[in-house]
Amino acid sequence: MKKLELSLYAVVGYFSFLVLYVNALCWLFIDGKTFKKPRRPYEKERLDAELKLVGEYGLRCKRELWRVQYALSRIRNAARMLLTLDEKDPRRIFEGEALLRRMNRYGLLDENQNKLDYVLSLTVENFLERRLQTLVFKTGMAKSIHHARVLIRQKHIRVGRQVVNVPSFLVRVDSEKHVDFAITSPFGGGRPGRVKRKNQKAAAKKAAGGGGDEEDEE
Repeated sequence: MKKLELSLYAVVGYFSFLVLYVNALCWLFIDGKTFKKPRRPYEKERLDAELKLVGEYGLRCKRELWRVQYALSRIRNAARMLLTLDEKDPRRIFEGEALLRRMNRYGLLDENQNKLDYVLSLTVENFLERRLQTLVFKTGMAKSIHHARVLIRQKHIRVGRQVVNVPSFLVRVDSEKHVDFAITSPFGGGRPGRVKRKNQKAAAKKAAGGGGDEEDEE
């Protein structure tokens, strides 16, 4: 009897995974949306709040913020739908655990927050704090949040062995300690930059006694 129950749970889990996979494909290819514009474009309170977040987290434009808000609304809707089901419903068990595991993996929820109610309390700031740009700045690798964006876009930052040039990349908890300068970057012991090489060459000439008025290099 126990083997039969386990096999039934396995079948339900497999179909739950298929449902999640199909829903994800629908969001990507059928819906095709990555963000949604506000219904009231000139609402003062919302404009002030958006400008504050854009400046605080070094976003390029409000569209980046809208993408996060849209993703958060999708996750909240999924959690609300699962909460309408019975607690012993197999779909709520499997899909709810999968959703919570994903939130824990990305540091959006703590490990002790293992209920769907905590998903509804997530905010945009929780997602923005897990961006690679924010972590690079808060770990002291960049002088400012905007400098962190420049470093990432110019491929100076890696996560593990992979160089990442996307500032909005969400960093997992287990990958956070592997965020570092790229091996090929001058900041990570790679080849010095053009200006530094020029200064080193001029210093070497001066030390070798080739002083005097040096012609400017084009």
